[in-house]
Amino acid sequence: MGKKGEDRPDSDYGEPAQFDPTFNGPIKKRGCTDIICCILFMVVILGYIGVGMLAWLYGDPRHVLFPRNSTGWFCGVGPNKDKPHLFYFDILKCASSANVLVTTLSGLQCPTTQSVSEIVSKELCPFFHIPTTSALGRCFPDIQKLGSIPDFFSSIPGLPSSVNETANLIKNGTGDIINSFNIKNIGLRIFEDFASAWPWILVGLVIAMLVSLLFLLLLRFIAPVMIWLIIIGLLASGAYGIWHCYWEYANYKQQSASINNVGFTTNFRAYLEVQETWLAIMIILCVVEAIILLTLIFLRTRILIAIALIQESSRAIGHMMSSLAFPVVTFVLLLVCVSYWGATAIYLATSGNPIYKVVALNSSYGGCRSITGNVTCDPQTFNSSDYPACPTASCIFISYNEEGLFQKNMLNLQIYNAIAFLWCVNFVIAMGQCTLAGAFASYYWAFSKPDDIPMFPVGASFVRTLRYHVGSLAFGSLILTVVQIVRIILEYIDHKTRSAQNPCARFVMCCLKCCFWCLEKFIKFINRNAYIMIAIYGKNFCVSAKNAFSLLMRNIIRVVVLDKVTDILLFFGKLLVVGGVGVLSFFFFSGRIKLPGDTFHSETLNYYWMPIITVVFGSYLIAHGFFSVYNMCVDTLFLCFLEDLERNDGSLQK
Repeated sequence: MGKKGEDRPDSDYGEPAQFDPTFNGPIKKRGCTDIICCILFMVVILGYIGVGMLAWLYGDPRHVLFPRNSTGWFCGVGPNKDKPHLFYFDILKCASSANVLVTTLSGLQCPTTQSVSEIVSKELCPFFHIPTTSALGRCFPDIQKLGSIPDFFSSIPGLPSSVNETANLIKNGTGDIINSFNIKNIGLRIFEDFASAWPWILVGLVIAMLVSLLFLLLLRFIAPVMIWLIIIGLLASGAYGIWHCYWEYANYKQQSASINNVGFTTNFRAYLEVQETWLAIMIILCVVEAIILLTLIFLRTRILIAIALIQESSRAIGHMMSSLAFPVVTFVLLLVCVSYWGATAIYLATSGNPIYKVVALNSSYGGCRSITGNVTCDPQTFNSSDYPACPTASCIFISYNEEGLFQKNMLNLQIYNAIAFLWCVNFVIAMGQCTLAGAFASYYWAFSKPDDIPMFPVGASFVRTLRYHVGSLAFGSLILTVVQIVRIILEYIDHKTRSAQNPCARFVMCCLKCCFWCLEKFIKFINRNAYIMIAIYGKNFCVSAKNAFSLLMRNIIRVVVLDKVTDILLFFGKLLVVGGVGVLSFFFFSGRIKLPGDTFHSETLNYYWMPIITVVFGSYLIAHGFFSVYNMCVDTLFLCFLEDLERNDGSLQK
């Protein structure tokens, strides 16, 4: 009875596949699947294109790309083409953190214009010019030169005290801006490091690519050794842990250090100095060690099968090297999706004409109290002399027009943009998985390798996927998108209500997020195996998902063993690539490894850790791209292997 779910034909998870002498790999004669979902996906894509066109027609990204002066004109374009920098007459009005935040949200608008009469009456004409520097198209006090202004003017006799007061006021009042633009200096130094080290960063990434490729190709030879070394190392670590715990237990037992002498305390280190703690840890380790040993004894044959599949996957990749380049296609398509989503979001956010209203910048004047901020104005024709009772009246930007039909549905269009983006991203990933699955399935079922392998297996599988199974891929990616949307909504609700949640509400929210996280992982697992069955048999998504799930459940023990063995190999493979290249880059960029000649000097780097981080991050992406192909190859060959076990018994007839 213990093997009913794996070996017996009367399994609760469907009937095993029957012998078919004509079956020799992915079905050639197939039809289009899930046509309704294909049509729906095409309609959504057309709508997405329409939203992008409308956003392009009504939006104006110049609102976030270029600064705008007090008359409403953009700096650096149009009539101000030769004037790319915005100058603030009174930088103190923009100096506080609050104003910086507000002006950032409104397009960095900080009106500081003043009338001539106000300048004369208040004696605001400056005695000196403040050195400025450009940042984000705006003129700010120079960070390096600003500190010397008060000391410079204090050394000149005869100047009014207001000069030094003004200089100190500017220096102190712009402290927030100066501190924030220290980040800009750091950014410039990092950019300089990239400019000088980018050839060597590329060398590091190329090394990561070569190491990843070499590791995958050598797995056919070193996989058994690596797996058994990992298993032996795990058992040896557990045995050492048991010995160490016993040694600590015996030591504290001789000292009569008992938990009764400690009692309850928040100092957890105190619990490590009593014999009961080490006895409990030793018992747990003994139980875990026994479980691992028993598992190895009873599942040794399945571990050998997993090793053989891993070796076969390495051979498959060796015969189809083009499969290693396919993640580049997926990456480019994902980059297109992200770029289109970002551009559409920006154009939608800046659609609608800007609204300007008359606002009193200083309400201390009696006549300014009548200005309530409800009167619209045109900054290009506004004249403050029209408000003689309020000399600080200005025409400033308030918001964008939201009265039109397009503007009223802005939120809905942004939601549509986000949903379509998620669906497209999941579809691109699904297309890549189905394409690779079809290529590797053609390798497995080829009777004579490599003669029976198709000429261009990856290209043929890609064309077959786009021709027949767009609807099925859209169906699977739509299910995943719905779950992801629910997770986003839960995160939004949790963020908005966190301060008002009681412990019970936090517990419920945590459970919901955990459940939907698990559901997303499960759906990704089901989709991945369904795409493999689609690539092989050409059936619709539901039938393929059902057949894949039933096949896996009939062989659940093999699934668990292979999954864990593969995860261990991929983990150590990524650790080898990322860790090895990271250590090498550390020794190189820190100057511990010297190149002959004057090729590169690490002393020229401002922050040598930035190229190291870049190389490590890039190495991880490269290793993940290579190993994702390998992982898809293992999963495909494994499903084909399970089908092969049920279809054929190794006899001449089968």
